[in-house]
Amino acid sequence: MSQETIESDGDCAQDVADFSWDDYLEETEAVAVPHHAFKHVDQGLQTGLTPGMKLEVCVRSEANSPYWVATIITTCGQLLLLRYEGYQDDRRADFWCDIMTADLHPLGWSRQHSKTMRPPEGVREKHPEWEALLEKALAEECSAPASLLEMPQRGRDPVELLTAGCYVELQDSVDPALVWAAEVEENVGGRLKLRLLGTEGLPDTPATLWLFYLHPRLHPPGWAKEQGCTLRPPSELLGLRTEVEWEEVRQRISDLPEDEALTAEFAKDQPAIADHCFKEGMKLEAVDPAAPISIRPATVTKVFSERYFLVTMDDLCGIEESEAAGRSFLCHRDSPGIFPAQWSLKNGLPLSPPPGFHGSDFDWADYLKQCEAEAAPQHCFPIEQCEHSFKEAMKLEAVNPLSPENIHVATVTRVKGQYVWLSLEGLKQPMPELIVHVDSLDIFPVSWCETNGYPLVYPIKPSVEKERKIAVVQPEKQTPPKSSSPDAVKQQIANQSETGGQGNGKYCCPKIYFNHRCFSGPYLNKGRISELPQFIGPGNCVLVLKEVLTLLINSAYKPSRVLRELQLDQESRWQGHGETLKAKYKGKSYRATVEIVRTSDRVADFCRKTCIKLECCPNLFGPRMVLEHCSENCSVLTKTKYTYYCGKKKSKRVGRPPGGHTNLESGVKRRGRRRKRRKQLFVHKKRRSSASVDNTPAGSPQGSGEEEDLDEDDSLSEDTGSEMQDDLQDDSEQSVGKSQPATPSPSPPPTPRPSRRRRKPRSPSFSDDENHPPSPKTSKVEPPQKLCLDTSPLEWSVSDVVRFIRTTDCAPLARIFMDQEIDGQALLLLNLPTVQECMDLKLGPAIKLCHHIERVKLAFYQQFAT
Repeated sequence: MSQETIESDGDCAQDVADFSWDDYLEETEAVAVPHHAFKHVDQGLQTGLTPGMKLEVCVRSEANSPYWVATIITTCGQLLLLRYEGYQDDRRADFWCDIMTADLHPLGWSRQHSKTMRPPEGVREKHPEWEALLEKALAEECSAPASLLEMPQRGRDPVELLTAGCYVELQDSVDPALVWAAEVEENVGGRLKLRLLGTEGLPDTPATLWLFYLHPRLHPPGWAKEQGCTLRPPSELLGLRTEVEWEEVRQRISDLPEDEALTAEFAKDQPAIADHCFKEGMKLEAVDPAAPISIRPATVTKVFSERYFLVTMDDLCGIEESEAAGRSFLCHRDSPGIFPAQWSLKNGLPLSPPPGFHGSDFDWADYLKQCEAEAAPQHCFPIEQCEHSFKEAMKLEAVNPLSPENIHVATVTRVKGQYVWLSLEGLKQPMPELIVHVDSLDIFPVSWCETNGYPLVYPIKPSVEKERKIAVVQPEKQTPPKSSSPDAVKQQIANQSETGGQGNGKYCCPKIYFNHRCFSGPYLNKGRISELPQFIGPGNCVLVLKEVLTLLINSAYKPSRVLRELQLDQESRWQGHGETLKAKYKGKSYRATVEIVRTSDRVADFCRKTCIKLECCPNLFGPRMVLEHCSENCSVLTKTKYTYYCGKKKSKRVGRPPGGHTNLESGVKRRGRRRKRRKQLFVHKKRRSSASVDNTPAGSPQGSGEEEDLDEDDSLSEDTGSEMQDDLQDDSEQSVGKSQPATPSPSPPPTPRPSRRRRKPRSPSFSDDENHPPSPKTSKVEPPQKLCLDTSPLEWSVSDVVRFIRTTDCAPLARIFMDQEIDGQALLLLNLPTVQECMDLKLGPAIKLCHHIERVKLAFYQQFAT
């Protein structure tokens, strides 16, 4: 496919803040490419100070505040863990300091400025002849660079140095001897929007371009003069100004001051370019950087030096040389996107013939004979390294090469060696898959855009037209009310409710209204119901009612329970359409088949009977709108009273449904009896304190068949116990049930919970720190097992922390630690408020997680702090 047939999709679907990577990954059952796979992102966050470097630090505990040599043990952002020279492996005197506030200098600074150097008292006791120790330390060539300890670079990572308004030099994309300057207009996490000098006031195209700061074409000011390059603007800009005007801009570039910090940063991060052995006229396979959608034959058209050569995509249409320059790109030996001939064939990939090629099948032998050329030998190309973390179906964020200002949600569709094929989401017009190297600077980990405050192009969702928070399954043009008086609005809505039920055709569903003033019953949360759109539809019956039921499930206190109530019975009641609905509760996913009517004449009866099944007002949702007063007079009902009368009817449903099976499936297998044991402990304590006092806040679900959580093990998979707070609430509901009249139930009589079911004792493990349930005779609680650490948490990496969390009952939270890159030192700084705020956890799981963190802290103090 030629480049001309692909157009940039400027009108990509870009949803508002509803998109969540966590929800999207769960919905698509996909995983994200690991963060460590994007080396350029990690490299941009490093301050340059690494463990092992030495520096001079002020010893404030000594008189006259002398200076002494210290070694960097660990870095954590702008925080450094230091150890004084002379302590060797003794970590007792290690201390933290902030780069921005501490008095830090490179080795030799004190002598240059006639400052006193004297070790702290502990070092003097270990080394009475400390002068020799000092001379040895100063002679070592491991000093922290002075530029990293002085302003403006002090404590700043490379990304922070390239602020808006600073200048860089840009090497030409075709000729390495040509350079021009550009101004940084925007810096998004190291991705720079550059405006070429001399194009002020001109449109962004072609005056601006986006490049990551590590791109090999970028250099600090003064680089061109140092390398003997020529200052010349890109060829496509030459006609925009006269030669005199360009000469003025050229003089401005020559006068730009050199930035030592930027020069040091570019010199540090740029890899060395190896010599090549390509010759002019050699043929190879290549991916066109301007449109990286296919692999095509290409030719080495020019060799500039031992390092650089020019590759041009083959075109047999006889295009003039000036136009062909647009399909040429500069390469060196290790450039991505160039392959030896036959590479596609050996890897089972299609090779697109060059434009103008006549023939059914492309064959390299015939093509080389026709062109009277030779193929570049295999030894000209670097040896392929296949070690990376990319796998098919993984998700990431990727730049659209046809509109570089857009970053899309992307999916890995194919992996071959060091290359991946990406499908971009959110494009209104389909686009071929992109061919990208795994080390490309235009791909990023999930949530990179959110972290850097940049808009992400999300997957397109079915269009939904909204009118005053009105969700429409099938869009329908509607004129907003012109009159703003309340009476006029009510009258218009009433007219809509009367005419909306007629529908157009047998399968067209009328508008389904949510009457949030009606009684919501024991399952549904009234507050969430009030936030739903005013109505859904009109549209196809199955689509409209599926959307209605999905919204109701998500509005429940326990969505899994509502989904169970709605699931299809063994005998079909409506002879309708079976739809699979989903529910999420406590981090787990549930699915069930729900029957939905297909014709409009049965919609009203279906809505009413569904309301009765959910024990709410029959008018809570349906084709009839309730303006003020409900015909069922449901406003007098309360959740507690309503539940009391319904409890007798619902008691027979405790346990398995008829037939001993269910079609409700959980996305996560239950983990045995852990929740029950903890629940027994909580109930036992509850009985001792307040046996049957109703402390449940108003509006919370009470007693509505809550026994099902205990006995429906085969119907609903148990929750993993990730929310202690909900467990406590469940027990509060149980105590409410005890104070009410007994209902017939297959459950045993109210005896102390621990004796309800006997279990075999579990063998203790590394993470088994939960208390055993107390026996009925005693309330004695065994102390948690003492934690024994093999290494100091200060030395734990992110993977070590994640490994530890996965050994606890907080294993589902391990992904948060991985995403937020929490290492051992950060782990020791966590407390309950920090965990709740930064990890967005509820109180229950936050308390449980902090319990394990406190165990680590205690073990650290006992084993390593002395």
